[in-house]
Amino acid sequence: MVSNSKEMKMSLIWFIIFLVDHVLCLIDCNTSTCGSYGPAVRFPFRIKGRQPLHCGYPQTEFHLSCSEKNDTVLELTTSWKLLIQKIDYKSQVIYANDPEGCLPRRLLNFSLSVSPFHFMDYAYELTLFNCSSKGDSDPILCLSSPQYQVYAVYSASSIGAFDLLSCTKIRDISPVPYDYLRYQQRILGLSWDNPKCKDCEVKGKYCRLKSNNTASETQCYGMLVFKPHKDNINPRLKNFLDDYKSFKPTRYSYDDIKRMTNQFKDELGEGAYGTVFRGKLSDEILVAVKVLNNFKGNGEEFVNEVGTIGKIHHVNVVRLIGFCADGFRRALVYEYLPNDSLQKFISSADTKNHFLGWKRLQDIALGVAKGIEYLHQGCDQRILHFDIKPHNILLDQDFNPKISDFGLAKFCAKDQSAVSMTTARGTIGYIAPEVFSRNFGNVSYKSDVYSFGMLVLEMVGGRKIVDVTEENEEQIYFPEWIYNLLEEGDDLRFEIEEEGDTEIAKKLAIVGLWCIQWNPTDRPSMKVAVHMLEGEGENLPIPPNPFSSSVPTKTKARIPGKRLLQELEVISEAE
Repeated sequence: MVSNSKEMKMSLIWFIIFLVDHVLCLIDCNTSTCGSYGPAVRFPFRIKGRQPLHCGYPQTEFHLSCSEKNDTVLELTTSWKLLIQKIDYKSQVIYANDPEGCLPRRLLNFSLSVSPFHFMDYAYELTLFNCSSKGDSDPILCLSSPQYQVYAVYSASSIGAFDLLSCTKIRDISPVPYDYLRYQQRILGLSWDNPKCKDCEVKGKYCRLKSNNTASETQCYGMLVFKPHKDNINPRLKNFLDDYKSFKPTRYSYDDIKRMTNQFKDELGEGAYGTVFRGKLSDEILVAVKVLNNFKGNGEEFVNEVGTIGKIHHVNVVRLIGFCADGFRRALVYEYLPNDSLQKFISSADTKNHFLGWKRLQDIALGVAKGIEYLHQGCDQRILHFDIKPHNILLDQDFNPKISDFGLAKFCAKDQSAVSMTTARGTIGYIAPEVFSRNFGNVSYKSDVYSFGMLVLEMVGGRKIVDVTEENEEQIYFPEWIYNLLEEGDDLRFEIEEEGDTEIAKKLAIVGLWCIQWNPTDRPSMKVAVHMLEGEGENLPIPPNPFSSSVPTKTKARIPGKRLLQELEVISEAE
């Protein structure tokens, strides 16, 4: 009897110890923060000195600390301290920045090989170059100086794709996301796979390791209690929201892309860089998914597209919803625009084949002009598209135009009068002459103006700029034919259906001819082009003759043919 009583007492004592330990665990491991605005810290993380060891995952990099300024600090095994801005427990991602404000410098000697974390964005092997003159890309500002610029280049890229004549190689870098170097992105995204607590977070429960389990298996318990903050808006998170989340497209896995496109069943078209499929995000939301060719070496175009269009929003610029960078597989997910591209509707007004009407053509030209003006003036940095053509103008259900395909785009400062280019870029027939040869001037935002002018003239005449055959190659260049008719005071010879169509056709022709002046300084800015399109056409002066030819053309003005741009000399840019 005495023995049984002792056993009962011992059992009761162990039960009380277990209960107290369990209660203390619940209390001690509740969410904590460093200061009033710090991110919520709970398992698998813990704050050293504020939460017991058992509240965090055993690996040391999950043990955080608070700085004297109450910043939440993550110290990686490379002795690099990061300031955590946000912890997304459902996605298992932490967002942090460098306290010294130069992520690229830190990433030079950075490796995650022995870390529980990995980059949430696709990483590339890169090579750094020190250049004495400005190159064909954006320099890494915090590594550069007034005397030299530092550039990051894909290690697998062809040397010919970058102007390295004034450069010396600094070093190779272990794989890192290109955005952190090229676009000076201030927020670093790191994700972790183990321990897995996503299911607990979804259920609104705490997460912890299972008892007596040496593996990383977890279990859910309790209900999450959120610590109140003085202010729902964290000032330090504003930069994160601006830099990373507000304008950042969603990243999808290749399995997501396959589900989205129903195993690539509905093909919309095929281009030089990949195939476009119709897809669904939901029953109500359709998307267009461009699956890029793996053998085209299009890493530069892919990063350009995501890095450029992913950060801008305008009614006349196509919206990039997300992207896939899953191993060697790459895809881009855009909003779905049911009326295809403007190319489909460019045909002679005389044949009425897909003709949209002059009023709608004017609206489309104005929308494209506003989109390009936004790229040139509405962003922090000027964006030069370099491939404005009908195929890259998509039309929504109301035929509102949206500029697409930013694979050839370049950034430059708004006060920069010229940009450096090592090779011509764009589509023959729409490329400005100075892009071929500096004999015609410097490459600048006026190069996009030229391409826009060719697009407008193609809309006016329904002639494909690049469609030249043996039968018509000796005929007059179609924009020149339009110019000759205007100069002689003749009407443009197109079928007119409604009152006012003649004025619209003439206005579009004049604007197009102003935009294709061979001297870039004679072309209007896109802002001026918008004003011209919005105004009355009667007062628009006819521009100077933008064409030069040793053969008189007025005798040929009745032949609405076309000829190739005369071959231009390509000059070296070594100087």
